Amino acid sequence: MKKLVVRGKRIEEAVHNGLAQLGVSEDRVKVTVLEQPSKGLFGLIGVKEAKVELELLSDGIDEAIRFLQEVSTAMELTVSVERLDENDAVRLNITGSDLGILIGRRGQTLDSLQYLVNIVANRHSNRHLRIVLDAEQFRERRRQTLEALSERIATRVMRSRKEIMLEPMTSQERKIIHARLQAHPNVKTYSQGDEPNRRIVIALR
Repeated sequence: MKKLVVRGKRIEEAVHNGLAQLGVSEDRVKVTVLEQPSKGLFGLIGVKEAKVELELLSDGIDEAIRFLQEVSTAMELTVSVERLDENDAVRLNITGSDLGILIGRRGQTLDSLQYLVNIVANRHSNRHLRIVLDAEQFRERRRQTLEALSERIATRVMRSRKEIMLEPMTSQERKIIHARLQAHPNVKTYSQGDEPNRRIVIALR
C-alpha cells in the first residue's frame, strides 16, 4: 500500500494536498492524523501545521489483477495483465505463453476465472464492477467463430426447412448468436433448456 505524509494549516487542507498529489478521491485513501494543528502563542510562536498520513487503498481491479497473477504463478505460468477501461466494464487481457490451459476447452476455464475475478473485485469495491477476462484476444476470436457458425446454420435451416438446436453455450455466447441473426429475414432464434445446458434453436421465421 502506498503511503504519503503531508502537512497543511488545517487537517482538511493537509488531506486535500495529499489527495491532489495522489490524484485520487477521498474514498480511495485511509487518513490517519499524526499531528493536530496548533496556533501557538499569539498566533506567532510555536505554530504547528496539521500532519496527516494518507494510505492509498487497493481498488477492486487491483485485487482482481493480483488474484490473476497468483493463480497464474500457481499454474507455473508467466503472464502480464493489461487493463482496458470500457463503457460498461473493465477488460483484463492476459498475455503470455502457453495460455491454452488458462483458456480451456471453448473458453470454459477462462469463463470460470472471470466469475472468480468478478467476485474478488467486488469484494474490495464500494461500487459494482463488471470485469471481462480475456486471454490473447480469445473473446474476439470466439465471437468471430460463433458469428460464422450462426450464418452457416442459418443457411442449413433454410435449405432443410427444419430447425436446428446448437450445443449448450454460456449466456454471453448465446447473446452473440441472437444478435447476429436478429435481423435475418428468413430465420429466428430462441433459447431452450436450463443452465448450464441451455441451447439456442435456429428455426425458420
